[in-house]
Amino acid sequence: MEIKEEGASEEGQNFLPTPQANDTGEFQFTSIQKTPNEPQLEFILACKDLVAPVRDRKLNTLVQISVIHPAEQGLTRYSSTEIVEGTRDPLFLTGVTFPSEYPIYEETKIKLTVYDVKDKSYDTVRTSVLPEHKDPPPEVGRSFLGYASFKVGDLLKSKEQVLTLSLREIPTRCPFDECLHPHRPLTSMITSDGGKVVGTIQVSVVKMGEIEDGEADHITTDVQGQKCALVCECTAPETVSRKDNLPFLNAVLKNPVCKLYRFPTSDNKWMRIREQMSESILSFHIPKELISLQIKEDLCRNQELKELGELSPHWDNLRKNVLTHCDQMVNMYQDILTELSKETGSSFKSSSSKGEKTLEFVPINLHLQRMHVHSPHLKDALYDVITVGAPAAHFQGFKNGGLRKLLHRFETERRNTGYQFIYYSPENTAKAKEVLSNINQLQPLIATHADLLLNSASQHSPDSLKNSLKMLSEKTELFVHAFKDQLVRSALLALYTARPGGVLKKPPSPKNSTEESSSQDPPPPMRRQDSIPHHSDYDEEEWDRVWAHVGKSLNCIIAMVDKLIERDGSGEGDDGSGKDGEKGHSLGDSVITHPQEDWYEQLYPLILTLKDCMGEVVNRAKQSLTFVLLQELAYSLPQCLMLTLRRDVVFSQALAGLVCGFIIKLHTSLYDPGFLEQLHTVGLIVQYEGLLSTYSEEIGMLEDMAVGISDLKKVAFKITEATSNDVLPVITGRREHYVVEVKLPGRMFESLPLQIKEGQLLHVYPVLFNVGINEQQTLAERFGDVSLQESINQENFELLKEYYTVFMEKMPPDYISHFQEQNDLKGLLENLQQNIQAKKRKNVEIMWLAATICRKLNGIRFTCCKSAKDRTSMSVTLEQCSILRDEHQLHKDFFIRALDCMRRLPHRKCTEEYQMQEVCFQHATADGFPQVLQTSRGDLWKS
Repeated sequence: MEIKEEGASEEGQNFLPTPQANDTGEFQFTSIQKTPNEPQLEFILACKDLVAPVRDRKLNTLVQISVIHPAEQGLTRYSSTEIVEGTRDPLFLTGVTFPSEYPIYEETKIKLTVYDVKDKSYDTVRTSVLPEHKDPPPEVGRSFLGYASFKVGDLLKSKEQVLTLSLREIPTRCPFDECLHPHRPLTSMITSDGGKVVGTIQVSVVKMGEIEDGEADHITTDVQGQKCALVCECTAPETVSRKDNLPFLNAVLKNPVCKLYRFPTSDNKWMRIREQMSESILSFHIPKELISLQIKEDLCRNQELKELGELSPHWDNLRKNVLTHCDQMVNMYQDILTELSKETGSSFKSSSSKGEKTLEFVPINLHLQRMHVHSPHLKDALYDVITVGAPAAHFQGFKNGGLRKLLHRFETERRNTGYQFIYYSPENTAKAKEVLSNINQLQPLIATHADLLLNSASQHSPDSLKNSLKMLSEKTELFVHAFKDQLVRSALLALYTARPGGVLKKPPSPKNSTEESSSQDPPPPMRRQDSIPHHSDYDEEEWDRVWAHVGKSLNCIIAMVDKLIERDGSGEGDDGSGKDGEKGHSLGDSVITHPQEDWYEQLYPLILTLKDCMGEVVNRAKQSLTFVLLQELAYSLPQCLMLTLRRDVVFSQALAGLVCGFIIKLHTSLYDPGFLEQLHTVGLIVQYEGLLSTYSEEIGMLEDMAVGISDLKKVAFKITEATSNDVLPVITGRREHYVVEVKLPGRMFESLPLQIKEGQLLHVYPVLFNVGINEQQTLAERFGDVSLQESINQENFELLKEYYTVFMEKMPPDYISHFQEQNDLKGLLENLQQNIQAKKRKNVEIMWLAATICRKLNGIRFTCCKSAKDRTSMSVTLEQCSILRDEHQLHKDFFIRALDCMRRLPHRKCTEEYQMQEVCFQHATADGFPQVLQTSRGDLWKS
């Protein structure tokens, strides 16, 4: 909630509760007993027998809730209910909730002010006080009816925690003085005596999941004059998310904003809904982790370029130019990382900051939108949506389009380049980066296992020797396999021709490099070279021989280990036969061909040869593949590096949201065996709902977003056990493949399946479906081009269909039957395909079908628009009410009213930009919006 503290004059303070000070002069207050991580206090309101200021007037009632803090001795405007129209006995569906960190005590006083709203559009935007010393306009849109106040302790200690208070009018005071002139005395505002009684107001404490006792209430439906009797009772709740998970989840989320509702079901019973919107500290943590990795990767690449050795003047000049620009880019990344490290006050980036360079890696308005439903007949349920601004490079702009267009143009121009460069396809470039990464990972691992093998030999331990040999063999085989690609051979050839005076001795040969050789014969001694030979008699087939020497060296080691263990076994047999009767015999009486120290001495030369062979291969392969990367960088500088920067920016924003969604989904479903099996067997579907138009700059945003979400395919997750209180995720890897390590406390980690605990990588399958819904999309459909949206939806439908196929093949039949009972997934997919191919204007059915399929498949839901405000809020609130209607039997006559309650004071007004004074639906009534997404009473949302 947006909190504005209002000062009180000395005269007004005389009527406020006086706090009691202890011996040290500090005030002592009585805290409220509460469940950990739950709101401290929640209550609902209802009025009875209100007196209208004008006879026969039908009241449109609203209650303003204000808080009198005993410590500050001031009045704080806190929240308000929705407007209930046409009745003098209003029962409000919007409750009041105080989150766990809010400073509220038993001595805190709550003031309830009831208004009759005349101009609803004016009232909607009056969510904070006007500037001091500024008089209100003649017609402010609402008239004061009465007020009441109570202490929190009185409410909690009352019978059944229900208070019925008299509402009194203040005839000598302007009803808006409390908001407009906080410097005036508060005497008449808070006194409980004096003033005419104009009705009563009932305050009832609410606890999610507990039975609400009481007589049947009546509430006016949306149909004028219709009454609906509602029996206030609920079944006992069942836990939807384990309580012990919440503290860990709170390490990722912060600044929650809660709203409470109660809506009738189709059988006239109550369901309770708590909305919560939270920021995530991952908004800044993930970009900082990612930028640090990218800086290390770029520094390593720059060093490899410097170590290419001597090149001809043409290539050497290109290399120098590339290094100059690369160093500048590294400096830019380091500056951005430094600035991000200074950002400690906020946990999200507001839309007003989307054009700031230092924040361009940070996602816009990343929030968790959670709806907790407690209904009479069903289990408690949680529905989560991650809301975030579309991942896009706003600082760089969209004058030349977005990533989808820019990458296509870049590759087309590179393919048609002249003699100055060698063209390698994006696939070959990515392959070169992958092989380089594998080299850097495997070479130290092989060296480590080789040293462990020697250590086992020195200890004369056969079992340890076997295990060490097994690990060494596995890693060496992976190392050899990494160089089977033809790309390495062709890159060696290209690099040789780039050397000064490089002449090819013989044409490339298709001969297979895997030659048959005896495992007993050691490879010929290796001649160390600084680089690929520069002289003209270079033989291309030499690479095949160098590469094969690694395998031969490993075979020699395997044969020697087998021989040593075999001889050791026969020696032990001889010793054992005379063990009991010949203990006095000297060592000289036994024939021991290989003493213990011989194991190490016989293996050491072979290990050294393996390392030498491997070093020669690594040296040649690194240089050749680095030369491949030089071709990509050398073309179109600095545009190539700026394109890399743009892709990094967009990917960083997308990854921050993905990690947030994954962690929340994991914690919500941590004790669901079916979900965990699906997680490590199939992976998770991640569905993005895009609401961008295909008009003007938003075309570029959509192109950026499509590439950024597609790049999330190269992300995998690994769950590990936390060894400290630091549970923030850690990222490893490179641009072509990242692994996000999610840490869980020991108790939670032990509940995971064995495959996940052993470190199996968990994959995600991102899909994007976009439907433009605003007035700009109307222009695009009438006068522009919507082919981008159509192609994106069709491409991602194929990806979703592939995931569904794998899901049906790999998941157990009983688990699949559970899904089919809920809804026919195959039918939903067919319906989605038909709607995509129908090419209907603003077909919001695509959004609903994709969201439904995602929820049925236990996926992660995202909703995105330009800034995650107007369109995102419209879509999320509509989805929430649709879920209440379809899954929890929301009364059909209350669908629109429930939608109004959720949209009246949107969460984003409170969390997106604290200084905002207007609701975020200012464009909701535009003709361009689909009818179903427009607000039900347009005059309520005008700003």
